[in-house]
Formats: sequence, C-alpha cells, structure tokens
Amino acid sequence: MTKHLDLIFNGKGGVGKSFFAVNFVQYLKDKNVPFTACDCDNENSTLKRFHGEDVVFLDLSHPRGLDAMIHALDKTDLVVVDCRAASTDAFFNYFDEIDLQPTLKDLSVALTLVMPINQEADSIDQLQRATDKLKNTCSYVVLRNTVHSENFPLFENTVIRKRLLKELGAKEITMSKLQPWLVEELSHKNLTITAAVADGHTHLLDRRRLQTWQRKFYGQVESAADLLLPIKT
Repeated sequence: MTKHLDLIFNGKGGVGKSFFAVNFVQYLKDKNVPFTACDCDNENSTLKRFHGEDVVFLDLSHPRGLDAMIHALDKTDLVVVDCRAASTDAFFNYFDEIDLQPTLKDLSVALTLVMPINQEADSIDQLQRATDKLKNTCSYVVLRNTVHSENFPLFENTVIRKRLLKELGAKEITMSKLQPWLVEELSHKNLTITAAVADGHTHLLDRRRLQTWQRKFYGQVESAADLLLPIKT
C-alpha cells in the first residue's frame, strides 16, 4: 500500500488522543512529510487551535461526513485523523457502509489505528472493541500515555495485548509525561513545542525540557514509522 490513513482512535476521552495528534502533526511538519490533518470535534478542536488552517473538519453528523478523509488521499499520501471521544460507533458504521477492506485495497491505502491507553480499564476495552471489529484489516499502534504513571498493570498481561503483538503485528510506543506547567503554557499561548522553542520568550531551561521531550517523542514515532508513514518510493 502506498498511501496511509492514520486514525488516532479511542472512544474513551482523556487518554491523550489530541495531545498525540498535535505533536504528531508537528513531527510531520518538521520532517517535511506531506499530509492532510482532520479533526472530528468541531466544537473543541485542539488540533485546529494549534495547527490552524492545516486542519480540516470532518462532520460526523452528516451521512457523508467521513468521505472527506478518503477524498483527501487523492491529494496526499498521508491523512491523519484525530477521532473525538465517543465516535467509535460512527466510524465502525462507516466502515461497514463502505465495505472497508476491499475499499482500502482498491485505493492502495493502509489503515493504522493509533490507540492511546492509560491505566484505566475503559481505555483497554476500546482496544478489544477495535480488534474484534477490524481484526487484520488494519495495523495497530498502541500508545502508552504515561502522564499519570509509567506502569500499565491492567494491560501488561491481557489476552488482547498478546493478540496485538503476536497475531496482528502491532507496535507499542510511549508518550512520556510533559511537565504540567509546560503543557499549560503551550495551551495558553496555542503554541506547539517547535513554535515555543523558536518563540524566544520561553526560558532556556524550559526550552531544553521541551526539546528533550520532543526528541523522545519523535524517536518513538520513528520506531513505528512503517505503520504510521507512507512507503517511500
């Protein structure tokens, strides 16, 4: 498959979907990877707030609202979608409607679900729902969001984790904790990390903290590049 559709996907809110999306899109910009970014949350778009005109909305209330993410693949080899909380059924119904697997094959598109999890069982249950529904129709990147803890005892020995790694070829990446005052400052100023570092108003020590976090994040993205980025030809 020469094109990629990356859905940042977990029906549970507060697991880090938008935070990952903002920083992943910045990675694509910094690495000069052409892309289209989409957001499903028209009322509270974090992605739009940080990346402005580079983001288009998908209207889940419209029967053809998700077509736009597929149409975008006509113009670019990579489409990234920040899927809002509680949108799982809307996407699954859409996949049924368009007969997902043969459609992806006809379009030469590889689908990847980036699924953030935290230490709560609900976030892991969403992994189960996704794999039960989609099986090997797509690839899976499990994102361990360590904002609350670096340990994931509920996830470590689950059947779903074993299935993801052994049967479905999933990869696991980690999003380390960024200090709360830095998150607050970025949010208050609507600045990405790259913009904050270049802004000149952030203290040197905090710029170093931001750069260190971003370097680790980019390394994690690149460790799963084969599932996240289009094949270079």
